[in-house]
Amino acid sequence: MWDSGGVHLLTDPTPPAELALPESALAGLGTRPFGVYVHVPFCATRCGYCDFNTYTAGELGTSSSPTSWLDGLRRELDLAAAMLGRAPAVDTVFVGGGTPSLLGADGLASVLDAVRGAFGLAKGAEVTTESNPESTSPEFFAGIRDAGYNRVSLGMQSAARHVLKVLDRVHTPGRPILAAIEARSAGFEHVNLDLIYGTPGERVEDLRASLDAVLTAGVDHVSAYALIVEEGTALARRVRRGELPMPDDDVLAAYYELIDEVLATARLRWYEVSNWASSEAARCRHNLGYWRGGDWWGAGPGAHSHVGGVRWWNVKHPAKYADLLAAGHVPAGGQEVLSESERHVERVMLELRLADGLPLDALDAAGASEARAAAREGLLVESELSARGRAVLTDKGRLLADGVVRRLVP
Repeated sequence: MWDSGGVHLLTDPTPPAELALPESALAGLGTRPFGVYVHVPFCATRCGYCDFNTYTAGELGTSSSPTSWLDGLRRELDLAAAMLGRAPAVDTVFVGGGTPSLLGADGLASVLDAVRGAFGLAKGAEVTTESNPESTSPEFFAGIRDAGYNRVSLGMQSAARHVLKVLDRVHTPGRPILAAIEARSAGFEHVNLDLIYGTPGERVEDLRASLDAVLTAGVDHVSAYALIVEEGTALARRVRRGELPMPDDDVLAAYYELIDEVLATARLRWYEVSNWASSEAARCRHNLGYWRGGDWWGAGPGAHSHVGGVRWWNVKHPAKYADLLAAGHVPAGGQEVLSESERHVERVMLELRLADGLPLDALDAAGASEARAAAREGLLVESELSARGRAVLTDKGRLLADGVVRRLVP
């Protein structure tokens, strides 16, 4: 994503009254989707490619624990409800990490109870948790289903053992598929598997094997992301030392086309550049809220929030997060108020990634002219532009989505 600028860091713990949202941000609350994201910062081991805000037990020592984190989470959600005042019931909940399944079914039930207690859940709310296949079981899935979760996202990444080794993933290749089947048997209609493609050493036959495994699992949603070598990670250090090559852009493009072809043949259709679903009901509503400019409260260390054009993010370390909340402070580490121009750029950037596309009237005259030129070049669907007035990426355009966005918001 582009840097939207205007970041103002909060250097001191900020009492809730000083972090109150302006009336302009609260005015439309309830007219847009409202979700809660909960960040679980704990992992059993650290994957070499990951730059998320996560910590192993050895890294935290005695400074933080799931118990102190959960105490802080309850406090933050109660503060959130007080700050938002007339907040609507929650449409979507997404528990991510980290490794939420390390909390066990009882821990995840407590998380959802905390959200319910602070906000309440709307009728038909989507409630998702990420899970590491190795820390799940039939009993785990039955427990979280009984607690109220109705969607599970499992980290698979690859079915090839040597690819998993490069990524420092600890699960056995067949476990994600078995976990997905166990989740479906426990009553989960909506199950996602995550793939990463373009790992150094991954061959086309490895990717095909991963896709075959995904289809065997019978899931209704697949997310597939090109490997990004993030600075500060173990993978980046290995690439810098010459132990591994950087992912090749041409290979990544070819692999993306293969993924789309195989999934489309199996009637899993793309609805966002990196996400495929078997039906509209199978789409991740929580993520659609992000892409369509909804409101959400991000709770937990390092979590980001957005309400009505105001964005803020929490301090990263779990111990500091818990300490601030125990003292009655909002655990914010920084915030920004987006200008109209910045909100426009983000809308174009995010909505254009969707299969539904972006209304042409969301663009200024220069952007609309560029959209017509992009359609003539085969980057946007000409018929969608002319008949429905929507900018929708073609297959070629999906591979060049970032460049198309830059053209539409010069």
